[in-house]
Amino acid sequence: MKNRLYYLLFICYAVVFAIILYVNGIFTGEVTDFVNVAINIGFLLIIGVLFVISTVSFTRLNSCTAELENMTWALQQEYTASGGKNLAELYMEKKDFFDNDELREAYSKYRTRIKSYRTRRGYSNTCDLEEYINEDLIDQVGMNFFNAGISGTMTGLGILGTFLGLSLGLGSFNGDDIYTISDNVGPLLSGMKVAFHTSVYGIFFSLIFNFSYRSIMSDAYDKLDNFLNAYRQYAMPIVATEDENMSAMLVYQANMNNSLKQMLELMKGNAMEQTAGVERIVNRFMVQMNDALGTNFEKLGNDLKKSCDAQLNFAANSRDLMKAASAMLETNREAQERFAMLAESQETFAKELLAQKEEIAATCDEIGNQLYAFDQMRKLYEK
Repeated sequence: MKNRLYYLLFICYAVVFAIILYVNGIFTGEVTDFVNVAINIGFLLIIGVLFVISTVSFTRLNSCTAELENMTWALQQEYTASGGKNLAELYMEKKDFFDNDELREAYSKYRTRIKSYRTRRGYSNTCDLEEYINEDLIDQVGMNFFNAGISGTMTGLGILGTFLGLSLGLGSFNGDDIYTISDNVGPLLSGMKVAFHTSVYGIFFSLIFNFSYRSIMSDAYDKLDNFLNAYRQYAMPIVATEDENMSAMLVYQANMNNSLKQMLELMKGNAMEQTAGVERIVNRFMVQMNDALGTNFEKLGNDLKKSCDAQLNFAANSRDLMKAASAMLETNREAQERFAMLAESQETFAKELLAQKEEIAATCDEIGNQLYAFDQMRKLYEK
C-alpha cells in the first residue's frame, strides 16, 4: 500500500494560502499594503515549489517501496507453492524481477556477483542482497539529500520573513515628535504583520513537512526490511559447507581410484587372453596350412609371434601407465589435505575480520550517537 501522507502538505498549504489572502483583504477588496501581499505570496510560492519537488520524490519512493511490498508477497506465495523449496535458482534466472529501474539495476549487479560463486556442486560463497538494495538506495530514490533540508528551509524562510518585515516597518518609521510618530505607526504595524505571518506559516509548514517526511521514510524502511527478510528466508542461495566440499572431493577421488584399478585389471586380463588366443590361432593355422598345402609357413609364424611379443610389451607399458596414474592420485590427495589446512587458516582469518567488523560497527554507532546529540544541541541552539 502506497503512503500518501504527503497529500496533507497540499491541504495545509491551500488552507494557509487562503487564510493569508483573506487576512490581507484579497477576497474583500480591502488591500491596504500591496508590498505585504507580494512578500507573503512570494514566500508561499517558494514553499509551494519545494512541496512539488518533494512530492515528485515521494511518488518515486512510493513506486519503489510498493514493488518491494509486492515482491515480498510474491516470495511468500511461491515459497508456499513450491512446498518449502528454496527459490534461489528460480530468482537467479529472473532478469525482470523488478520493474523499477533502480531496483532492477541493483538486483542485476547482485545476480552477476552471485553467479560468479556458482560451481558444479552449488555455491562456494554468497553475499547479502542488502549490499545492493538497502537504505542508501531508498534515500537516493526518495531524494533524501533534498528532503532532509526542507524542514530547516521552511524555518529559515520564516525567520527571513520576520527580519524582512521588521526591516520594512522600521525603514518607514521616522519622526521627531509624537504627532509624526503616530503617523508612522501604520507602516510599522504593516511590517510587523509580514514578520508575524511569515514566521507562523514557516514554522507551521516545517512541522507538518517534518512529520510527513519522517512517516514516509519510516514506512519505506519497514517495507525494505520486510522484503530483505523474506528474500533471505526464501530465495537466498545456499552455500555448500567446507565439510560437504571435502566429502565430495574424497568421494570423487575414491571413485577415480576404483575406476583406474578396474581399467588396469581389465587391460591385464585382456592382454593375456589376446596373446594366448593369437598363439592358438597361429599354431592351428600353421598346422592346417602345412597339412593342406605342404608349404612351410615358418616365416609367417615367426612374424606373428613377434606381433604377440609387441602386444605383451604394450600390456607392460599399460601397467606402468596405471602405476603413474595411481601416483598422480596420491599427489592429488596430498594437495587436498593442504587445501583443507589452507581453508582452516582462511576461516580463522575470516573470524578475525568479523571481530574487527563488529568493533568498527560499535565505533560507528558511538559516532552516530555523538552526531545525533550534536544535532539535538544544534536544534536547541537554533530555537
